[in-house]
Parts: sequence; C-alpha cells; structure tokens
Amino acid sequence: MSRFLMSAGVAAVALFAAAPASAQSVAGLDALRTWNLVVLGDLTSSSEVEGRTFVGGNLNGNSSNYQIANPTPSPLGIPGLTVVGDVNGSTKNLNNGSGAVIGGNVNSGFNLNGAAQTVKVGGTIANTNVNQNTVQSGLAASDPSFSVNLKQQGSLLSSSLTDLSKTLGGLDANSNLVIAGNRGTFNAVPNADGVAVFNISAADLDKIGEIQFNLNGADTAIVNVSGANINLNDNFLGGTQGLGEHVIWNFPDATTLNASTAWGGSVLAPTAAATTGNYIQGSAVFGSLTQNGEFHLGTYTGTYNPPSTGNPGGGGPSPIPGEAVGLFALGAIGLWATRRRRTRVA
Repeated sequence: MSRFLMSAGVAAVALFAAAPASAQSVAGLDALRTWNLVVLGDLTSSSEVEGRTFVGGNLNGNSSNYQIANPTPSPLGIPGLTVVGDVNGSTKNLNNGSGAVIGGNVNSGFNLNGAAQTVKVGGTIANTNVNQNTVQSGLAASDPSFSVNLKQQGSLLSSSLTDLSKTLGGLDANSNLVIAGNRGTFNAVPNADGVAVFNISAADLDKIGEIQFNLNGADTAIVNVSGANINLNDNFLGGTQGLGEHVIWNFPDATTLNASTAWGGSVLAPTAAATTGNYIQGSAVFGSLTQNGEFHLGTYTGTYNPPSTGNPGGGGPSPIPGEAVGLFALGAIGLWATRRRRTRVA
C-alpha cells in the first residue's frame, strides 16, 4: 500500500509539473470573433488571410500570406498564425508583426515582414531570417505543456464548433427567404434579442444566383442550410461589405463545400472539406480546406450567445488552470486509499 502511494504520489507530482501553469482557451462563437479563418484539419493554401488563422492539422501548399491587414488586437495575445502540426511547402509570409505559434516543424521557412514579431516553434525551423525578430524553436522538448496546450485548443475548437453548428441548426426560423426569378431576398425579422433565423436547404440556395440581404437592424442573422454538398456560387446585390460581422451561414450537414464567387457573411462548416476560389468576407470555419481565394476581415462581432450545449459556445474565454490537473490526481489517490482501507476493515 505504501509503495503504491509513493509511486502514485511521484506520478501525480510529475503530472502536476508537466501541466500548463495557466492556459486560456477559445471556443464556440468566440472563435469566430477571434480568427478570420479556422481550419480544424489540414489547410493547403496558395492565397492569403487578412486576419488571424488557426490550423488544427498541417499547413501545406505554395507561398501564402497571413495577417496582411490589422485585425482588432486579441486580449489574449493570440498571434496571426497558429498551427498545431507542421508547416510544409513553399515559404510562408507573416506580416504586420503578426507572430506565429507552431506545434511541429517549420519545414517551409518564414518571411517575417513588418514590425518585430515573435515566432514559437515546438520542433525545428528552417529558412527563416531572424533579423530583429524573436524566433524560438525546440519548445516541445523543453516544455511538454507547449504541445499539450495547442492540441487542447485544437480539440476544444473542433468539439465546440461542431456543437455550435448543430445548436444553431436546431433553432426555429423566424425569417424567410423569398425567391423571385434568379433573385433570393433574405428579409431578417429579428426577435427581441436581435436574432433572425432562416432555415433553408442546399436546393433552395442552388435555385438562386443573386442574393439580396436585408438585416433590418438584426445583431445576428443565422442562415441554416441543410444538405451534404454545398455550392456557394451566388452574387451579392449591394456587395459583401458589412455582412461578415452579423450574418452566419451555417452548414451543419455539409461534407463538401465549394465557394467559387465572392461571399458575404461568416461561414460555419466544421465538418466540410472545402475549396475556395474567390474571397470570403467574414469569419470562416472548415473541417479541411484547399484555399485558392482570400479571406477578408469582417469577422463576426455579434453579441448573440446560443443555448448551452455542454461545450462553450459563447461568452468569454475559459481559463484552464494546469494546477487543477495535479490537484485532481492527488485527490483521486486519496479517495482510492480511503476506499481501500474501508474495504479491508469490512
């Protein structure tokens, strides 16, 4: 018994030491407010992102550009590019002092442009001129929590954004799409909380070629589109400006998504393998992405918080104190020992 407790205690202390001292995680709608582009799996890109980018897998492809504009500063200090896996292919460009956090290796190399920036890499980094910048590599070997935090953030985004998409998809409609000829008019009828909800099918979206969107003062307009295969190939009457901040196009059933025209509004398709050929103005979430078109700022700014689904979908960032891991382990050992003693007495 004493030998077990001593071994368990050592393990708990080791777990406590390895746990991150403090981590801030972002989930659900806060992800749309934070990042211009979130790809839960691999991103293959030959284009650019104006705001911040999160990649849950590997970043591949030809030369691509990140944070080419100036998004609203993150209170959590989130960099312009975050990649859980490796960075491969041609050299990537980090602009406007954006900085980067990479869980694996940077095999492609970076061009660090603009103001001085900090790049943190779990593995190795190649073909990068440091100059006035700060570049740290090998961090995963010296600090196990470095990789743990990134993987936890990727897992949290995957689960919370998938749940968010399902939750929004289950909302009752209070607004309607009116189709007249080739034009589809979305007239928002916001409720007391400023939320308008449209429920349409992929077939409905395919019927139209021109979109007229009337927010009518809505803080958030949610367009739920059912169907597995999605084509975004419409033109927006009046342009795309101002839609990303308030409109969420939600595709809870999508397995494939092809965007070939300039698109106005934030896009939530966490289970879709997507391809883009033109720009999207707003936040965007995909399961995986082949990016041939740009992502423009206009990230979601609405104040809507959806019903709770067990995973965070809105509100503020959730602190995850690493100390709790160690305390939980020690508490579990004590509980086990107490039950063991009681069993022997009985």
